[in-house]
Amino acid sequence: MELGMVGLGRMGGNMAQRLINGGHKIVAFDPSEEARDGVVNSGGEAVALLADLVSRLSSPRAVWVMVPAGEITESTINQLADLLSPGDTVLDGGNANYKDSIRRAAALKEKGLSFIDVGTSGGIWGLAEGYSLMVGGDTESVQRLEPIFKTLAPSADTGYGHVGPAGAGHFVKMVHNGVEYGLMQAYAEGFELMQAKEELNLDLAQISQIWRHGSVVRSWLLDLTAAALEEDANLESLQACVDDSGEGRWTVDESIELGIPIPVITLSLQARFRSRQQQPFGAKLLAAMRNQFGGHAVKKAE
Repeated sequence: MELGMVGLGRMGGNMAQRLINGGHKIVAFDPSEEARDGVVNSGGEAVALLADLVSRLSSPRAVWVMVPAGEITESTINQLADLLSPGDTVLDGGNANYKDSIRRAAALKEKGLSFIDVGTSGGIWGLAEGYSLMVGGDTESVQRLEPIFKTLAPSADTGYGHVGPAGAGHFVKMVHNGVEYGLMQAYAEGFELMQAKEELNLDLAQISQIWRHGSVVRSWLLDLTAAALEEDANLESLQACVDDSGEGRWTVDESIELGIPIPVITLSLQARFRSRQQQPFGAKLLAAMRNQFGGHAVKKAE
């Protein structure tokens, strides 16, 4: 099957290679010449202009956009909307806000174009292991492009699914990432507690390996935790600073809109905020209040 791809970052480039390996014709665009060369070396085609990508595809065309969420996605899809023809399809595999995806689907429909949002999980391991794909869009377009999803997924019948109309794929991926926040935080807290029990001299790398087999808490995240601890048992090479890329915030926002409590996910997001603060003002104020009402000792700033 033929597919255009826009965006050849690490994940997009790996997805293109997996599709080429699966026998699909890929025509790719990326501003980076090095990224384009990578696709060509893998057996695909690459162009330096978005218009050239569209001209090299046969109708009905399908173009997969794999760029960062936000203005870049908006600009890219708008440019494609002006270049494509009725009956063509735009797919967005990035981490866009599902509300933007619903809006984009409606705007493209007015031009006779279909829109598919594909919540994509798998990270840097997807090339070898396959990607988990949460697909939103109209049934006819999704079914036409199913060979693409089957090739990207871990197998032809696992790891992907049509979850609902346009916007549903990115909504499900948003919640997926919120759950991911909570799972990661639980592992982090558990291992920190064990690390603090110094008199037992626990080997965290060993424990992570034990838990990987037969335990009810085994998971791919635990596999990755074990790999990290094997490389650096005390994590001395890292700072205790954790970024967030937006999906956790959107998940919490949605819970507020729907009135559905998600305390674990919410607290895991708040923990990431705290990790990025040096000498947080709130903690200083707590110390000041204890000193004011009870005369408790405080540690003075140096």
